[in-house]
Amino acid sequence: MSSENERQELEELVRTLNYHSYRYHVLDTPVISDYEYDKMLKRLLELEAAHPDWISPDSPSQRSGSGVLDKFVKVRHPGAVLSLANGFGAQDVRAWYERILRLDERVSQSGFVVEPKIDGLTVVLHYQDGRFVLGATRGDGVVGEDITTNLRTLRGVPLTIPVQAGGPNPPARLVVRGEAFMNVRDFDALNQRLLEAGEKTYLNPRNTAAGSLRQLDPALTASRPLRLLTYQILSADGPVPDTQWETLELLRGLGLPVTDHAVLVKDIEEAIEACQNWITQRDTLAYEADGAVIKLNNLRLAADLGVVGKDPRGALAFKFPAREVTTRLQGIGINVGRTGVLTPVANLEAVEVGGVVVKQATLHNFDYILEKDIRIGDRVLLKRAGDVIPYVIGPVVEQRDGSETPFTPPTVCPACGQPVEHLAGEVAWYCVNAACPAQLMRNIEHFVGRGSMDIVGLGTKIVEQLVDAGLVQDVADLYTLTRANLLDLEGFAGKKADNLLTSIETSRQQPLSRLINALGIREVGEVMAADLTRVYPDLEALSRATMDELQRIEGVGPNIAQAIVDWFTRPANQQVLAKLRAAGVWPRAALQAAPSGPQPLAGLTFVVTGTLEGFSRETVKEFIQQYGGKVTDSVTKKTDYLVAGESAGSKLDKARSLGVAVIDETRLRSLAAS
Repeated sequence: MSSENERQELEELVRTLNYHSYRYHVLDTPVISDYEYDKMLKRLLELEAAHPDWISPDSPSQRSGSGVLDKFVKVRHPGAVLSLANGFGAQDVRAWYERILRLDERVSQSGFVVEPKIDGLTVVLHYQDGRFVLGATRGDGVVGEDITTNLRTLRGVPLTIPVQAGGPNPPARLVVRGEAFMNVRDFDALNQRLLEAGEKTYLNPRNTAAGSLRQLDPALTASRPLRLLTYQILSADGPVPDTQWETLELLRGLGLPVTDHAVLVKDIEEAIEACQNWITQRDTLAYEADGAVIKLNNLRLAADLGVVGKDPRGALAFKFPAREVTTRLQGIGINVGRTGVLTPVANLEAVEVGGVVVKQATLHNFDYILEKDIRIGDRVLLKRAGDVIPYVIGPVVEQRDGSETPFTPPTVCPACGQPVEHLAGEVAWYCVNAACPAQLMRNIEHFVGRGSMDIVGLGTKIVEQLVDAGLVQDVADLYTLTRANLLDLEGFAGKKADNLLTSIETSRQQPLSRLINALGIREVGEVMAADLTRVYPDLEALSRATMDELQRIEGVGPNIAQAIVDWFTRPANQQVLAKLRAAGVWPRAALQAAPSGPQPLAGLTFVVTGTLEGFSRETVKEFIQQYGGKVTDSVTKKTDYLVAGESAGSKLDKARSLGVAVIDETRLRSLAAS
């Protein structure tokens, strides 16, 4: 590349980086990811190193931040609040180490402290005689913004440093540096509340924390679940520790929040290993971390090494592979899931994120696209964390040029062409065609399962063979299979074929409730299927049921009633029923009278989860119903008791979150005997 071209590239990088720095630090509305910014900055530093006479006063390398908003009072820091140079792997770390070792041989004896690099907002806290008197943002590293009132709302910020017996006494004047942030779980909960209130949601925890601290109304800041971790003493009256590790211990001893994840290592290779371990363990942190910071443990040595540009030589930020990047949304495809749910999929301009090249990502559901106003052609923010499927966080609205087009949900299933269903108040859109080719294998697997027709020996591999051979095009075709059909399949001999045919034959005797559950009608599980058989003696009677009739059954609301009616009115489903009837799979149920005898559980709703010692799943339901109780499949606010056995799963967590009483089988028997 010619010198003139390099000069033009450098000037363009300065302009671009300053623009994005302003959006990030001042407006809190970045339009590119940290990874993209860091790559451009690295290239700029390379060009400036080759041509130092080209460095301009407004280059990002000559400052550590951005300007201060006029709405806040400006505060001058007692010392420079410096940024850090970045390293993008072990090679960069070793190169940094060799540079500082050449400057001072004491580096080899210092040891290092490795701390998570929290993705939040840097703040500076001033204490006078143990009382919190001033708090500021980092600003440009020399002058920040006075956000004392807002910082006072953070519960993690001690308003007074307590004097503890046997503990350290706070210096008369103490200025510390820390990071304000928001835990991922708190961020998700906040976004959910905003969504339910019809308000704008946020893209990521970092922007949310920064925006929350820079509010003119402290009440709004107080409503946000912000946290703080401190890690540096900028200034103090009196002696301060000589090492970073002792500094963290002192801050902790003074009652200031400090990370529990810092490690002290003896040499640079151990520091590199610690950083690389965090790449795979970063999801164990409660907060977002975009890297780890390697610091010389010897702070006097670090101070002697000084700074290069605006970066201290004694520390380096080891950046993790990017988990958030921006890319172009080229189109939206539709996947049909196991239960017929239609899921939108983002087709993206290929981009590297989290160490892999991504071309597709989830968009969750159609309401998500609408709420986020995601349009085809948008530049979108993409995230990939650990093994989680990449997903689109939202659009970068500032990058729109008018060519983007809104997305319209489909009216027919892309796999079978049948009309799709979307009930009011529900997020999901469904294809309810039992013969939909996209659902066929999964429908059969559900049909033959233990809670349904219980056809032993018909596993996933055999189902796949039957479908691939064209022997089964819907669940009813299972009852037309012959010995000759099975012997033509790979892996089948006479005994295996006979055993499977016997199992299929035995399933004809399953009760009506099992068959209703096996059909896979949305919202109809084992409990609801049993409730329906108390009113409708066979599938023909159930197929004639109206919305009004169904809603007279306790536990059946308008959505469940609509799902049942819709399933039975689809011509393809009617064909499946006709084939089942012709095959002799048409059980009838005797209509049951209301329970007699004492009804101590009358009016109470139960959900059962886990394994019980004295009951099977069926007998515990019969027991509850015998004493007048109602059993449902899902925990809601209307649930009175969750009966929990061993290995209780997500239902137990949900019951606790809703305040639903959790009981064991002993307590259940006690309630029934009362």
